[in-house]
Amino acid sequence: MTLVIALKWVMEDDGKEAVLMTSDSKVTWGPISYEAKKIHPVSLADVPVAIAGGSGDAAIVKYGYSVVDSVVREFMKDEKRTPSYEEFQEIVSAVEKTLIARFRELRNMGIDVSFNMILASVDLEGRASIYHFDSRGLAEPVHDNPGFAMIGCGSITGGMLLLKLLGYEPETPANLGVLTTFIIDMVSEIDPAVGPFVGESWLMRVERDKVVLGPVKEDALREFKEKTRKRRELIKLLNLLCDVVGEDKVEKALVGLFGEVEKDGESGGD
Repeated sequence: MTLVIALKWVMEDDGKEAVLMTSDSKVTWGPISYEAKKIHPVSLADVPVAIAGGSGDAAIVKYGYSVVDSVVREFMKDEKRTPSYEEFQEIVSAVEKTLIARFRELRNMGIDVSFNMILASVDLEGRASIYHFDSRGLAEPVHDNPGFAMIGCGSITGGMLLLKLLGYEPETPANLGVLTTFIIDMVSEIDPAVGPFVGESWLMRVERDKVVLGPVKEDALREFKEKTRKRRELIKLLNLLCDVVGEDKVEKALVGLFGEVEKDGESGGD
């Protein structure tokens, strides 16, 4: 059991797309819970290729990762570069074909397949790809609509609801690191199978004309946690204000605040 979120993020500095993948760290097996890594970075000769995240039966998820690694090695061979948007589509198709065949074999043997996987990449032109693989092995592209993928039990117990409630849009300027941290922490409080966010967050983007992939830095993660704490209290306060002064007055005050922010931005104020 787990919660993995992958979001398309349009970077404010250059307008290119990036992918942020974040997960909780708790694995639940019967009455036992323990911490484990859920995100699998995929690289070839130190060149970033993709990010994978899985939920379900641990053995099958690991098999899914091995299929991705094998297909990437075969497809890219000696290429020392990140695949293009179109090439990544072909990689996904090859992974899908292998998973479908293997899962069919397992079901024919009476073995239930519990598996979900997100596979994402960003090419050199700054085009993001996000695919969701289901328990049949089928891959659905979600990078254009809805722009994100969420898997694991936590997606049902609150993850999807919070993402929609907080108004996620790939093009909307927002700190998606704080957003994903907030969602995981909130869901962990109501779903015992989901652990609080403790720092597994990876970003893939174009930087200085090359694709980079790496974990979010520790100081940024600490900032995410602190902002999550503050935003939780602010949401409670906003709800209380609506009860005390009414929604219309709260809305008017917020619209006025946004207006001041926009004026500061246009005038170059700090």
